[in-house]
Amino acid sequence: MTTRNIIAAALVTGALASKPTPVGACSRVVYHGADSIITVGRSLDWRTPIPTNLWVYPRGNVKKSHTLPGAFEWKAKYGSVYAVGYDNGITEGINEKGLTAASLFCKGAVYATPATAEGKRPMSLSVFIAWILDQNATTDEAVAMIRDSGFTISASDFDNGTVPALHFAITDPSGKTAILEFVDGRLNIYEGTDLDVLTNDPVYPSMEAINAYWEGIGGTHSLPGTVKSPDRFVRASFFNKNVRRTASSDKAVDIVRSIIMNVSVPKDYAVEGEPNLSSTQWRSVADLNRRRYYFDLVGNLGMFYIDLTTLDLSQDSGTRRLDTAATVDFAGCANGLLRPTPPFTPAY
Repeated sequence: MTTRNIIAAALVTGALASKPTPVGACSRVVYHGADSIITVGRSLDWRTPIPTNLWVYPRGNVKKSHTLPGAFEWKAKYGSVYAVGYDNGITEGINEKGLTAASLFCKGAVYATPATAEGKRPMSLSVFIAWILDQNATTDEAVAMIRDSGFTISASDFDNGTVPALHFAITDPSGKTAILEFVDGRLNIYEGTDLDVLTNDPVYPSMEAINAYWEGIGGTHSLPGTVKSPDRFVRASFFNKNVRRTASSDKAVDIVRSIIMNVSVPKDYAVEGEPNLSSTQWRSVADLNRRRYYFDLVGNLGMFYIDLTTLDLSQDSGTRRLDTAATVDFAGCANGLLRPTPPFTPAY
């Protein structure tokens, strides 16, 4: 690891360990190609449908951190495309500088305790990703902003009482990644250019130890094959390290897509006695060099993408939305499918 810093910052939410926690199963991979190609892929897996549409927000858009008293506003420096679940909460996105940020389920995450929350300004989990992408061009900038800002994350339960327990990953076109994890009310940030895989729980240091064990065995002889988080982490790490380093952006997208497919969970996956299993609902690939965001919806015939370099992202261009339900038989550049739409209302 080139650099690793652990930064403590106080955040808060309603996350409680006693709440029901389904088996979430998201996976993320950062691929380092030849000629400085950086491509990021992820899957979104959940037990019930999470309708997700793509939203484009321009520069100059003003957002508010929360509806609670004491919330703060910011004005976007950069235009972005967001993947928005239920049309009220941002799951991930990429901005026009090629910075990408994503949230993944992490059972047991506790954003804050009463002691760490005191005196902090409220930040809604629905717009946390937007705050990162709107304001920063690099991973270093994002980490510095998070470290220097006194805020608290808050969120509400969803899906019949599920706690939105998440951890986050940020990657820029240099290949540097920051992983954000919330443990006992404090935020640990891990930084480096080799933090290339993230799944779910356990926390990242424990996952690294599990992966080191399997690296000692050698993946050509045996790899763990279940859909559990550590097994997906190990498989994704092995394949990501053992694919060719291409200088073709198109081939890099293909490679990352194939790795994410390898750790995806089959549609309608079910095991007797385990009611909370998740299936993959969609996959994404972010081409950080070409500023393209590919979206691969399970059930669609093809994969489509938004090209940020050819979009008007000026302040007066307005907010636009792509209805992914209307893309079943579509493939290729989907900029033309974006429609002017008023900004979505965050869940909180």
